[in-house]
Amino acid sequence: MTNKLLDNQINAYGDQLYEAVDALHSITKRIGHQELESTVKDIRDRIQDPYMFVIVGEVKAGKSSFINALLESDKGICKVAPSPMTDTIQQIVYGDKESIVEINPYLKRITQPVEILKEIAIVDTPGTNTIIDHHQEITEKFIPASDLIVFVFESKNPYRQSAWEFFDYIKDDWRKKIIFILQQKDLMQPDDLTININGVKDQAIKKGIPDPKVFAVSALQEQKKELEDSGFKPVRQYIFDNITGGRAPYLKLVNNADTALNINDKIYKGVIIRKEQLDADLRFRGDIQSTLDDQESKTQRQIKILVENLIASYDRITNRKKEELKEGIGFMSMIKRSFQSTFGGAQSPKDWLQSMTKDLEQSLNNEFKDRLQDGVVDIADNIQNMGKLINAKIKNSETILKDNHEIFADIAEKRASILKDLQKEFAGFLKRSENFYDNDIIRGGERIGPNLAASGGIAVVGIILTTLTNTVVFDVTGGILTAIGFIFAGMTLGLNRSKIIKQYEKEVDNGREKIREEVTQKLHNYTRNIKEKIEDNFNRFDKLLEEEQETIKELESEHARIEASISQLKLEVQKVI
Repeated sequence: MTNKLLDNQINAYGDQLYEAVDALHSITKRIGHQELESTVKDIRDRIQDPYMFVIVGEVKAGKSSFINALLESDKGICKVAPSPMTDTIQQIVYGDKESIVEINPYLKRITQPVEILKEIAIVDTPGTNTIIDHHQEITEKFIPASDLIVFVFESKNPYRQSAWEFFDYIKDDWRKKIIFILQQKDLMQPDDLTININGVKDQAIKKGIPDPKVFAVSALQEQKKELEDSGFKPVRQYIFDNITGGRAPYLKLVNNADTALNINDKIYKGVIIRKEQLDADLRFRGDIQSTLDDQESKTQRQIKILVENLIASYDRITNRKKEELKEGIGFMSMIKRSFQSTFGGAQSPKDWLQSMTKDLEQSLNNEFKDRLQDGVVDIADNIQNMGKLINAKIKNSETILKDNHEIFADIAEKRASILKDLQKEFAGFLKRSENFYDNDIIRGGERIGPNLAASGGIAVVGIILTTLTNTVVFDVTGGILTAIGFIFAGMTLGLNRSKIIKQYEKEVDNGREKIREEVTQKLHNYTRNIKEKIEDNFNRFDKLLEEEQETIKELESEHARIEASISQLKLEVQKVI
């Protein structure tokens, strides 16, 4: 295959990878993770860059000397001095002429007309244990775009903690290919050098590298042309066997693909935890809703029992009055009552009816007011106890996504803040008794009398519902007492006794149904209002759950699409290699 065809093929693969990594970049922007966003942007923008060696290690490990020797440069491409000289990252790339360009305060690009640089680029980094500000941060930022990490140790002491901690970061977070260089081997006795080579291998194996490549070199010997002893031949042979010879651009694509897949997988692992948190929150919210629904069912049963008790009292009182009415409006009874009132000062039929009406009103009023008050208080107490149970559930809600999560700390903090506010607001809600007790229902018995007087003989149902609402709920014309008044005014009582009793029974039946309907409706509205107030406390939390469901669904979809695209491209490139 000609160089032109190779270049076209590499460019085509590069364009495909660019598109997939750009989609990954959009995800990092969406989740608001600035560090990953910057890293992915850097990978995307470097796709067409040469295969990149990143040289890392502690200060004075001999990194710069190693690079100079590897490039067979007598000019000292990288500065070497007794004190730390590499105060910036230096990217060394091929160029027809030597040049040094300062990209930013922390990065220089050096061009050199060295043949090997046509296939690779070399990056010299500050020491992992440097005291110069920003160097650790900058070095770590450069690692994700690397293709091969060359870890340089001093031959005499390759066990420094800071170096191996940095190794852990490279291996665990980025899974980069790594080789180990023990520099300055000329300062070691052969037996001691062998011990340290094996020590580095053992350490690398313990940290998860099954077949570590360790090379012992001496830049000084290489500079002195002691080529058989310097150790650089095996290093160059490794580079030739595994990287150069036309394979570097394809390997670069594969490495970029692996890095993108690694980041995509890292995000998805966070999404999995985020989804576990969402599932836990949905279960928690469902538990809250079940508690509310169960309480509503319990309250409905309480209301039903309360209404049935009211109806029983209503029937008992109205039946007693019916018997009094039967006895009192007999033909002879009415004649006798009329005669006694005229000649003996006893109650007239009219006064007797008014007295019976007043007694009926008072009996129903007292009976209903007490029963309603006790019943509503019981209902309110049960609802408030349910509220305390919900409050305990809020405090014990499960937290899976921690606020120190590597990727989704922000959403974890947002959730924690909303839950904290929910706990505070709901605790305050429980302390406000007006949220559970309707004063117009429980209080207000003193208002019943004036309402009755204004109604001019209000019906029984009016008395009951005035207790509930402090107003006349429905038109009482035709109610029991008003109907009795019309009947007595328009017919002879004794002769129409049966018609009067039937009319009384009819009005009592109407009143019973109105009691059942109106009291049930008013109490249901009362309890439903409390339920709605409780649910209002969860509005922000419910909105968060809704947003999380939508976001997680989209992130899962994008993860799958990006993974499939990059994995397929990686397979195609590997076939070419």
